[in-house]
Amino acid sequence: MKRLLLTRNQIITLALALATGCLLFWIGAPLPFLFGSLSACLIAATLGVPLEGTPLLSIVSRTTLGVAIGASITWSLLSQFASIAPTLLLVPVYIVVIAFVGVYYFQHILGYDKTTAYYAAMPGALQDMVVFGEEAGGNARSLSLIHATRLLLMVTIAPLILIWFYGANLNHPLGPPASELPFYHVLIILGIGITGWKLASWAGLFGASVLGPILLSIPLSLAGILTERPSQEMIMVSQFFIGLGVGINYRGITPFEIRRDILAASGFVIILLGIAALFTFTATLLSDLDSTEIYLAFWPAGQAEIAVLSLAAGINVGIVVAHHLVRLIIIILGAPTLAHYLARSATDHPTRNSKNNQTK
Repeated sequence: MKRLLLTRNQIITLALALATGCLLFWIGAPLPFLFGSLSACLIAATLGVPLEGTPLLSIVSRTTLGVAIGASITWSLLSQFASIAPTLLLVPVYIVVIAFVGVYYFQHILGYDKTTAYYAAMPGALQDMVVFGEEAGGNARSLSLIHATRLLLMVTIAPLILIWFYGANLNHPLGPPASELPFYHVLIILGIGITGWKLASWAGLFGASVLGPILLSIPLSLAGILTERPSQEMIMVSQFFIGLGVGINYRGITPFEIRRDILAASGFVIILLGIAALFTFTATLLSDLDSTEIYLAFWPAGQAEIAVLSLAAGINVGIVVAHHLVRLIIIILGAPTLAHYLARSATDHPTRNSKNNQTK
């Protein structure tokens, strides 16, 4: 019973995040609950407020987003997939470029050990990169802060570019209003989401809370059983907990970690912006896809965050997420192999790595 009750720190965290989200909603900011929970956690963490996440609520809310993505996959969309083959083939090259540049930046310029440098450079899911990196002998705390900062900055910058450069409107409805959907539809969405998550977890798939519901809802969408996306209210709850899940990684942050890991991640984001711009431009030459779809397809943030942005921009979320799934699959499948190599390989700069390990 106690496990179902919220702790004092969880209540404080949720209250701060919700209050900030409501404030941003009131002033008309785009994606207010995503950025509200993100910014609230970041500010509270730097002030020393004891933060605590709500893992179960976060996972269930992310399953809703997975169903929203899967419901966007229709026969009409599948007929367009041949046209995105050229840009999908760019994704592996994109990853390799990021890997080489990122590892050089973190290891040879900043002095991180080889394992931490590799997993810090990979634009994969935060949780997976931290787990893989820790198992391979990397610094889990540094990886957590670096990826959280990458996601926070990328999610913050992405809508600004969408609005200022592409002229996008981020006020598109995230889904139909709850008042227009029968209650049983809500139960169906929750059932598909939770079942997909559990099946994916049982199968050991990465990103099970999002990928599982996607895989389960796609055939239901194609069969005409799942005919509507989750309501906009359900998606708003999802974006709230997505922001909370990223922001909570800053709890307990120290001035030293701000100087080292946060600044390191901020510098890497600048590098990523240049690489993403190069591949976005290249992809526009190879494809007739909408420019905003290509932009978000090559934006190095999490699939959940990008899916929310795609919904808000009113673009084809299925095409965008397809590119991100390819990116994540390549990274996740390649990570264990490279981790084995890194574990056996001698460090290239023992003096520098030794100095870095003393700071952990």
